[in-house]
Amino acid sequence: MDKKVSVIIPTRNEEQFIVDTLESVFNQDYPAALLEVIIADGESDDNTVNLISKIIEKHPNVILINNPERVVPFALNYAIKRATGEYIIRMDSHSIYPNNYISTLIKESRKLKADNVGARVITRPANEGVIAIGIAAAISHPLGVGNSSFRLEGKETLQADTVPFGCFPKELFERIGGFDTDLIRNQDDEFNGRIIKNGGKIFLVPDLTIEYYARGTLNRMMKMFYHYGLFKPLVNKKLGAAATLRQFVPPVFVLFLLSAIMLPFFGRYFQVIWTVGMFFYTCISVFVSVKIALSKSKMTLVIVLPFIFPLIHLSYGYGFLKGLMWVHVLGQNPGGRNFGTSR
Repeated sequence: MDKKVSVIIPTRNEEQFIVDTLESVFNQDYPAALLEVIIADGESDDNTVNLISKIIEKHPNVILINNPERVVPFALNYAIKRATGEYIIRMDSHSIYPNNYISTLIKESRKLKADNVGARVITRPANEGVIAIGIAAAISHPLGVGNSSFRLEGKETLQADTVPFGCFPKELFERIGGFDTDLIRNQDDEFNGRIIKNGGKIFLVPDLTIEYYARGTLNRMMKMFYHYGLFKPLVNKKLGAAATLRQFVPPVFVLFLLSAIMLPFFGRYFQVIWTVGMFFYTCISVFVSVKIALSKSKMTLVIVLPFIFPLIHLSYGYGFLKGLMWVHVLGQNPGGRNFGTSR
């Protein structure tokens, strides 16, 4: 028997994407009578709320609630509290979902007895500009995001440390709590880590895919990765351990670059190591850039990708190191206030 499902969507200033996202929800093959869509809006100051209000007129199962704190974890918790479904499916307003998305997640969740099930992400450019195409390509490649399984290709359902967005039994939130409101970013990582810490299981269904629209400018991309890095040390502290090793690669890279300041004080041996290391990093970036450009038949990517890859690494790495200082030196979260357990 089909179960009632609550789809929850946090938004703020998403006029460019929200209509397409909701259309993909309305086109699901899951029984509409068993769906409710709860949108928690962070006081948008663009046309987002007006667009949602017009949609509600045609779709009474859409509920709009206010998120006065304007950040994602509060939005998620408000929506979960309002939800009446037996399953909670978190969706993102930057994404388009296949029409079997909900039915597949519910089927897999029940079959696997999972605490969280998610799909693979196919990253699309925000626009047709070469920068936007380059950003989408970079965050879909292992050089950009490491071995993050949900961004890379695969066929077999597998156990994972994290998945995007996710499908959860509602009772899970009663058992382990909601999303941690200390975490403006990375609240998914902490929540998934808490699932595993409490003996739960997370599964990725890679033949089910989401189309996700990446940030369209270098500034927005760098800001996003900076915040991912900034809040990661707080996630690690809350979980009592680092979930993955890949998160340490960008901060090590930043420290390696900064060590150039000390080159005059070290011997020639260290100077050679530094030079060779940077040479290999540059060669790998260029090689991967050429390979991607050829696969997409867009050779202008050769110009932008060798800059986008290091910008990702530097943004995340700098954010991570700054987050370490906030958490372990100042004893505060990256927002500048004392942190605790806020769920």
